[in-house]
Amino acid sequence: MEDKEERGFWLYDLKVETVLDGRTPVCRHVEGEAFRVVGENLVFDQDTRISMYALSSVLPLLAAKQRETDADDWITTDAEVACPDPHCGGRLRIHRENKRWFSHAATTGLPDQRGTPYWKEDK
Repeated sequence: MEDKEERGFWLYDLKVETVLDGRTPVCRHVEGEAFRVVGENLVFDQDTRISMYALSSVLPLLAAKQRETDADDWITTDAEVACPDPHCGGRLRIHRENKRWFSHAATTGLPDQRGTPYWKEDK
C-alpha cells in the first residue's frame, strides 16, 4: 500500500504586484506594492494595502494560477487582472515563483486520511 505521507501535489508560490505602466488609477493602487500567496495564505508585508475591490477581481484566479497548467492555457500565459472599476488604470500582475510540495495527508479534511496540518508541521 502507498504511504499516505508521500501522496501529494505541487503548488506555485505567487507574487501579486500592483502595476500601473503609466495608467492613472482611481482606486488606491501604488505601483510595486505586492503580496504573496503561499499555499492557502495571502501574506502581506507590513504597511502593504490592496483595494478590496481589486483583490476581489484576482482572488478567483489564484488557485488556478498556483497549479501546473498547459503551456498554451490562458491561465499560464495571461498574468494581469484589471481593477474592476472601469475608469481605473490599476492592474494586479501575478508572478509564479518557486514550487512547494503539499502532502495530501497534511491538507485533506477527510478524517481517515488526515495527518498533521501542513501549517503545524516542523519545517
